[in-house]
Amino acid sequence: MTTSVSHRVPLSALLLLVAGLAVMKATPTAGDDPYQWLEDVEGEKALSWAKAQSAKALAVLQARPEYAPIYKRTLEILDSKEKIPTPELLGDAVYNFWKDEVHERGIWRRTTLTSYRTANPEWETVIDVDALAKAEGKSWVWHGATCLPPAYERCMVNLSPGGSDTHVYREFDTKKKEFVAGGFTLPEAKSRVAWRDENTLWVGTDFGAGSLTTSGYPRIVKLWKRGTPLADAKTIFEGKAEDVASGGETEILPDGRWDVVTRVPAFFRQETFLLRDDKLVKLDIPEDSEPRAFFRGHLLLSLRSDWTVDGRTYREGSLLSAGLDDLLQGRHRLEVLFEPSARVSLAAVGNTRDRVVLQTLDNVQSRLSSVSLDGAAWKHGEIATPGLGTAELAAMNDWSTTWFFTYEDFTTPMSLWLSENGGKAEKVKTMPAFFDAAGMTTEQYEATSKDGTKVPYFVVRPPGVKNDGTAPTLLHGYGGFEISEVPTYNGARGAAWLARGGVYVEANIRGGGEFGPAWHKAAIKEKHIHNFEDFAAVAQDLIARKITSPRHLGIMGGSQGGLLVGGTYVLYPDLFHAVVVQVPLADMKRYTHLLAGASWMAEYGDPDKPEDWAYIQTWSPYELVKKNAAYPTPFYWTNTRDDRVHPAHARKMVAKLEAQGHPVYYFENTEGGHGAGAVNKQTAEVTALQYAYLWMMLK
Repeated sequence: MTTSVSHRVPLSALLLLVAGLAVMKATPTAGDDPYQWLEDVEGEKALSWAKAQSAKALAVLQARPEYAPIYKRTLEILDSKEKIPTPELLGDAVYNFWKDEVHERGIWRRTTLTSYRTANPEWETVIDVDALAKAEGKSWVWHGATCLPPAYERCMVNLSPGGSDTHVYREFDTKKKEFVAGGFTLPEAKSRVAWRDENTLWVGTDFGAGSLTTSGYPRIVKLWKRGTPLADAKTIFEGKAEDVASGGETEILPDGRWDVVTRVPAFFRQETFLLRDDKLVKLDIPEDSEPRAFFRGHLLLSLRSDWTVDGRTYREGSLLSAGLDDLLQGRHRLEVLFEPSARVSLAAVGNTRDRVVLQTLDNVQSRLSSVSLDGAAWKHGEIATPGLGTAELAAMNDWSTTWFFTYEDFTTPMSLWLSENGGKAEKVKTMPAFFDAAGMTTEQYEATSKDGTKVPYFVVRPPGVKNDGTAPTLLHGYGGFEISEVPTYNGARGAAWLARGGVYVEANIRGGGEFGPAWHKAAIKEKHIHNFEDFAAVAQDLIARKITSPRHLGIMGGSQGGLLVGGTYVLYPDLFHAVVVQVPLADMKRYTHLLAGASWMAEYGDPDKPEDWAYIQTWSPYELVKKNAAYPTPFYWTNTRDDRVHPAHARKMVAKLEAQGHPVYYFENTEGGHGAGAVNKQTAEVTALQYAYLWMMLK
């Protein structure tokens, strides 16, 4: 792999979580929507509206007594030099990207593994993004680097203007610490690149008319030779216009290399091809399986549905090993490396030079194990972790036997663990405690959803909180795209909420991946209403247990989670008194026409089809909000530069609420992409606004 952590995920999921979504400017059209003009992202009228709305919210929320101390403490946490410098293993060096009060936009730096293990590593700056931004007059935001193994001396550096999901690529020499004169470069677009060798790149980008899918992703996969114009790059594959995307990469491994081309017709579906003797050979594996790792001549893949082949059925959620030579010959000699149970699922897969590491969830609590090849036989082993919180793979690659994992839970700061040469992992770094967790407790409960499904959730309580219904309580959820919500330590949340006496709740609703593919599929398309029913069931259970009451209960969620909380408070307004809606989806009638919304139809359905709109309209917040209803006063925020989820979703929802006479708070940042800010000060501001609002509403 060309990244430091060899979790192999479907191209569709990679585009959602890493590369971002499309960059297409929505063109408002005439219709019966009076607020469609707010889809003009940088139109003078729309920006003026956003500025005026933001000013009204800032005047109220920044005047709250909680705002200033929360802002100050959050910025201290974000800028803290005591944070664990997240490792990235590239050859013999440990790389890290770091931001603090001196380096607002960050530095990419490196040290040796020996130095990294010390309390005060000796860092060498490789790229200073602040200096680069100043020199070029650009608000550059670091989006990572794709480096060529095994030396990792040549990298394609990914820089975004203002944090948007569009970016430029520039070739960089890590040995000389300089951009390569006359090297590979790509202008601002939502490109995808990968190294084939030191003189060849896989590239997908905007090659001109017809080269992108309707979702705005690369449709055409090419190989680009050094020293030749991009226009002369050789076309290897062309997907269909209605696909999500196509891409190419080379698995450069100690025992060989594999050229891989992927076509994604829809999210969580993909066709995988190997380029052999200039011909593409399609692997005979299910479209909805996930290739996870290439390891010693084997492809490891997980199943999203049952697979019956050669008279045997392999269960949904299993991890299988298949010999690549066998697959190329059409044979299926499969071994089961992991099989799920009702509440045990596969969360992640990574590999080093000598083993494959599996992260599983057992009732939303992490475990680690490994598999390795002893001759032709797979050998299984357990990996000890510090507790039953969240252990996650942190850094590993195909060329090293050294790897890292992290451990944390809601009240335990993250620690970093190192394993070398198959030995027992040892703790090498610990995050400081950013809030006093003494006496805090974490409990796991279950709520019963409308259809009888048991939905787990975690409750984190400060000391002294009684079950009398008066505790200010914040309920968070996501519930989409098979993404699991697991116990994590968040210093800013702890300082701004828990340490001030608030109760925090994390809901593991359907739509997520906590219990494998079936848990996700139980809340997609016509079943997506379960998303809202599960979330409401958790709220109702909290109230029934007298942990809180509607007067003191708030909800928060972002992106898909923004759709979740936005839809839940509209459907169940009597359950809540505060709602924080972050960079949300909201207008589900128009979502497929805004940026890359068309790529999410596998999750939500196609609103342009009457049969799909029949169920989408039952939970689309923008369509459901009514003038004569009594809603809690929500707080919406988004970013002008969010080209992942269009800012018009939040803008239009707020405009409609206000026109109907409903009070609402709105804040729109100018940069930051699909997140809380491009620099720490922006993130601290948004954090402080949210918690100042929550304390104002729920105390």
